[in-house]
Amino acid sequence: MVFAVFAPLIFAIIIPFISRFKRKIHTGWLILPVPLLIFIYFLQFVGRDFSTIMQSTNWIPSLDISLDFYLDGLSLLFALLISGIGTLVVLYSIYYLNKEEQLGHFYTYLYIFMSSMLGVVLSDNVFVLYTFWEFTSLSSFLLIGYWHYREKSRYGALKSMLITVFGGFSLLGGIILLTIVTGTTSIQEMVSKSDLIINSEYFLFILVFLLLGAFTKSAQFPFHIWLPDAMEAPTPVSAYLHSATMVKAGIYLMARFSPIFSEVPLFFVLLSIFGLVTLTWASYMAVRQTDLKGILAFSTISQLGMIMAMLGFGTTYGVFAAVFHILNHATFKGSLFMIAGIVDHETGSRDIRKLGGLMTFMPISATLAVFGTFSMAGVPLPFLNGFYSKEKFFESSLHLEGSGTFVEGLITAAPIIAVVGSIFTFVYSMYLFFGTFRGEYQESELPKKPHEAPIMMLVPPAILVLGVILIGLFPNFFNHVLISHSADAVYGDSVTKKIKFWHGWDSRAFQMSLVVISLGVLLYLTKSKWDSIYSFLPGPLSFNRVYDWIVEKVESVSNRITTFYMTGSLRLYMVLILTTIIIITASTLVFTGGMNFDVNDLAPITTAEIIIATIMALGAIGTTIAKNRIAAILILGVVGYGLSILFVMYSAPDLALTQLIVETVTVVLFLLCFYHLPNLESGTKSFTKTGTNLLISTGYGLLMMLIGISAYNSRFAETISTYFMENTYKLGGGHNAVNVILVDFRGIDTLFEIAVLFGAALGIYTMIKLRQDKGAK
Repeated sequence: MVFAVFAPLIFAIIIPFISRFKRKIHTGWLILPVPLLIFIYFLQFVGRDFSTIMQSTNWIPSLDISLDFYLDGLSLLFALLISGIGTLVVLYSIYYLNKEEQLGHFYTYLYIFMSSMLGVVLSDNVFVLYTFWEFTSLSSFLLIGYWHYREKSRYGALKSMLITVFGGFSLLGGIILLTIVTGTTSIQEMVSKSDLIINSEYFLFILVFLLLGAFTKSAQFPFHIWLPDAMEAPTPVSAYLHSATMVKAGIYLMARFSPIFSEVPLFFVLLSIFGLVTLTWASYMAVRQTDLKGILAFSTISQLGMIMAMLGFGTTYGVFAAVFHILNHATFKGSLFMIAGIVDHETGSRDIRKLGGLMTFMPISATLAVFGTFSMAGVPLPFLNGFYSKEKFFESSLHLEGSGTFVEGLITAAPIIAVVGSIFTFVYSMYLFFGTFRGEYQESELPKKPHEAPIMMLVPPAILVLGVILIGLFPNFFNHVLISHSADAVYGDSVTKKIKFWHGWDSRAFQMSLVVISLGVLLYLTKSKWDSIYSFLPGPLSFNRVYDWIVEKVESVSNRITTFYMTGSLRLYMVLILTTIIIITASTLVFTGGMNFDVNDLAPITTAEIIIATIMALGAIGTTIAKNRIAAILILGVVGYGLSILFVMYSAPDLALTQLIVETVTVVLFLLCFYHLPNLESGTKSFTKTGTNLLISTGYGLLMMLIGISAYNSRFAETISTYFMENTYKLGGGHNAVNVILVDFRGIDTLFEIAVLFGAALGIYTMIKLRQDKGAK
């Protein structure tokens, strides 16, 4: 598994070199075997009498962080989707992107994302999961902004980054609290310690942080606004990230952590409410869109809301339906995104108002779209997998349990909301297909004459549509080898459900489907009569406006703050930096008990030390009042050379020698750089400036003194000098402890000190040589 996770990342490093041959062969062909082999690797686990598999590699043992990859039914389902659909997306992109594009960039970003998603779904260590989680945000930002010369692409990329990274930080907060409470970084061990988590004082924070992480990533209301703008990415990106992988990362997170909250009704209530609201609102808004990918974006949001709601139901019916629909949605939605890309590629437009009548010109694409849209709509046909999982959704909404007024209200409302959201799902599905492939052909509205796509460009969506049909015809085969194992992993116990097409006329779920189809057909046929409602709901209201306002205000405030301190004044910068250091460090010392000011154990001060210190102090003061540059620099050198003398007195000749050389180089550098130095200020300095300088310099000096004394008096172990004195002769063979320490015990440190001296000498020689050469000319 380790190689399967990192293989795309390894190839991402060499893709820029491979892409140099793109004029001879498309880069996609060269890297296509990578996801295909990963898919084949995970395919071998399908159908087994499944038991979990763990592989572990040490990474940061001191922090209990290791690369623990865990394979069970849930992670296997996602790994197959990531690698399988990833293979089809790479094949599709070969015909979607021409060789003039920056293919090296595209495939590098895509493979980083693929590796990151595999890491998310296979990681058992929460910090490793978070690392991969943030890599998905970063790589998706690069993919969405791939056509960076387009303003909308940059806007969509930034929007997705800001919202998902906000959720990522929330997730990190929840993860940190989980590790504090449980004392482990393993998800499986956290599940076994769910009682500790539920009874913890941090429980509410853990719950909120995890939900924020999942809701932002999986585009749940009200964080859904980033997904429609992400449609500015190339269609292969949309088909991969926004239908099968990235947007389902939040779904995966909730599924993986749901056993921890199995005894917490609030968790499931929140998931159900936000999922149902997302389903209804997004399906309603999808009918309003005119861009093909915009319709599909809102349809994806609504489908994600439906899956989240099913997880929130928390029953065996809900968990099974959620896992089943994760698989089904990936097949029909991935194919529809690819068909939308084909329509755009072959007609030059995605505006559904300009499309119509394309079935005559693109019969194969239209046929594939029929299966995809009708499956998404939940039309009751035995070869459409979407109908089966839609029935399971209705069935799960009818089997809710719980007590309390609020929960009972949710139990009553859930089937109604499920029907309403599904009605609009049916409407936008019919709108998508018939608005594109049926109706009147508008030749004058299209940039180019439509025609069918190349056969190899049709192969990826055809394979996904074949998946729609096969799952529809043989649902229990897929249930036995894959779906039930995934549901077991989520529910934490055996989930055995039979998938049947026909449940009888008295089946309430089937009756709900009939209501959806009847009202859906009616609303679709009368769409022009009622779609003016969108001018009232949402009307001018928009979460996009809220987002834009927040971003604008943050930028405005940041600009004012930056303008305040970025004045070009070096003095102001030093004042701010030193003041911050003084305040933060002093506060830390005081509030953490680090202030340990005790002078009883300090060595006595000798007369020589007092004289040298006084000379250094006078030199420092003299530097500030000198009127001549050369005088100021020479006086400043007195401080450095005085420090060298102190090193000699404290038996540290190596430090003294290093200080002498570096001080000499510093003085020489100042003298050589006179030309670039600012003019010395003339006149008397203001009282405010002088007082500020005096206050900060005094405060900083006192702080360093307090740190030194406190550090000396805060010893938590025996001094190492005892060890050196006892072993100088025994291990080093010398009587001079300092020499033996420098040459033997700290030989590497001495080596680098010599390197510093060499660098300083080389710098001096270079400057002198340049000066001589210039004089010779």
